[in-house]
Amino acid sequence: MRSFARFLTHDVSSADDLVQETVLRVLRAHDQYKEGTNLKAWILKVQRNLFYEGLRSSKREQEVMADFEDRARTDPHGAPRYQDQVMDLSVLIWRLPVVMREALILVGAQGFSYEEAAQICDCSVGTMKARVSRARDRLAEMREGDVARI
Repeated sequence: MRSFARFLTHDVSSADDLVQETVLRVLRAHDQYKEGTNLKAWILKVQRNLFYEGLRSSKREQEVMADFEDRARTDPHGAPRYQDQVMDLSVLIWRLPVVMREALILVGAQGFSYEEAAQICDCSVGTMKARVSRARDRLAEMREGDVARI
């Protein structure tokens, strides 16, 4: 739960808060869990929903995320920061749109099947496969673009 929360929030403190809120919500809603289904997928779906609820309800969080993206693109002097980190996958992952990033993390890093990841994200399996594929393509494009700038 904590690793997925960190990928969603990109902030240790916010991730810890999200995990705590998830645990509380899961405990309060334990009777809604359907026996025989994937418990981990259900918990991460609750966590994802909490994250998006927080984004919708807090305009300030949206501004912080936009500011983070701007800072990730350039350093204070306006020069590309990625020249020294061209091959650093974690840096490139943060440049992906959130839906692509979460799809790639769920399937790639968390090891969920496309079906489980689709269930967590409330989308079809085809949509999940497309998001992962586009995320991989976008990472390759960004990597090539960074290599070309050096």
